[in-house]
Amino acid sequence: MTGAVGVGKTFLANSLGHIACRRGHSSFAVRAEHLFKTLKASRLDGSHEREMRHLLGLDLLIVDDFGLDRMDATESHDFYDLVVERHGKGSMVVSSNRTPEEWLPLFADPIRAQSAVDRLQNAAYELVIEGESYRKRQKPRLEKGERKTK
Repeated sequence: MTGAVGVGKTFLANSLGHIACRRGHSSFAVRAEHLFKTLKASRLDGSHEREMRHLLGLDLLIVDDFGLDRMDATESHDFYDLVVERHGKGSMVVSSNRTPEEWLPLFADPIRAQSAVDRLQNAAYELVIEGESYRKRQKPRLEKGERKTK
């Protein structure tokens, strides 16, 4: 799921997770940055295997805001492992402001990048959301004759 900032990617991804739960499937939504921090911390406290089993055992894993930052070697490896192990076994929704082609240079290892992105695209329904940010329309505005107070 790709598109500009504010077009509703997170809302749609979480809606898919909600629908999955209502139909009896396990679902977990996490921002990519938080996912990588959690996996790094799990290495330090010895719970990495358990954390990966949890993520791999879900029916639906939603990774939101993927590709905002460049990934280091550990993050690249973890994301690659998630994609490879889930491929054909569990569903993933990945939302990003960048296109999959723009993800490749964000990985520390170009071979892992190619392999992960290829697997994601091979089995994916790609949803590209266009338009203006919904947040602009939701911004509070003063009514005619109303004064701004401090």
